[in-house]
Amino acid sequence: MRDSLIWGYLGKTPDGKKDRMSAKLDRMQSLSGLILALFIVGHMFFTSSILFGPNVMYAETKIFEGSLFLDEPTPAIVSIAAGIIFAIFIMHAALAMRKFPYRWREYRVLKTHASSLGHTDTILWIVQALTGFIMFFIGSVHLYMMMTMPDKIGPYASSDRIYADRMVILYSILIICVVLHAMVGLYRLSMKWGIPSSASTRMGRKRASKMMWGAILFFCILGYSALSTYWKTGFDHRDSYGGRYVPSVTVSE
Repeated sequence: MRDSLIWGYLGKTPDGKKDRMSAKLDRMQSLSGLILALFIVGHMFFTSSILFGPNVMYAETKIFEGSLFLDEPTPAIVSIAAGIIFAIFIMHAALAMRKFPYRWREYRVLKTHASSLGHTDTILWIVQALTGFIMFFIGSVHLYMMMTMPDKIGPYASSDRIYADRMVILYSILIICVVLHAMVGLYRLSMKWGIPSSASTRMGRKRASKMMWGAILFFCILGYSALSTYWKTGFDHRDSYGGRYVPSVTVSE
């Protein structure tokens, strides 16, 4: 059991030969993880537009609905985009589950190695596994809502969902899990594929680690600041639940 877990992690068969299929699946996992991590970075900035006021958030929402090239914005575009991300999300989760310790013995082996070696990257892998497990459930809820209710994205609609619909709890958990999983994932990808020229040196790894923790802190502050603003907007809008934001330059949302 212990040997199979170790060989599986190394991407080899028990006789020490490289498993080409495992290597191929590993590359697919890395690529899908990179796509999702970059999407998360962009998504965090996009959703934080509420910090600049409802007009900015409204304008951005309409851009994603195709206002730049369509006569009439179409929320279905958001639904399609969410569906594509959801498909990549499910594929990445399925690929990542290959390395999860399914049995108690496998978990004990992993825990023993992590505690005895005190290896930071091993601990970060465990963080990714735990946050990935949580995200599989609450992240799916968020993506499902974006797929099925793309018309309910806007300064008031999103704020009502967070305040009146009590989704603030789900998003509070989702933000920390997403930020940790994405930033740790980008760090581990850079180390795995040797993207920085100094990735194999202690100084290079230390520098990359500092960048990772800096990014985690930055995106947590950004994410929770935006969430607080949505909650405050929803609170102020509580007596008009369901009403849509109407900018001064148009007559309808």
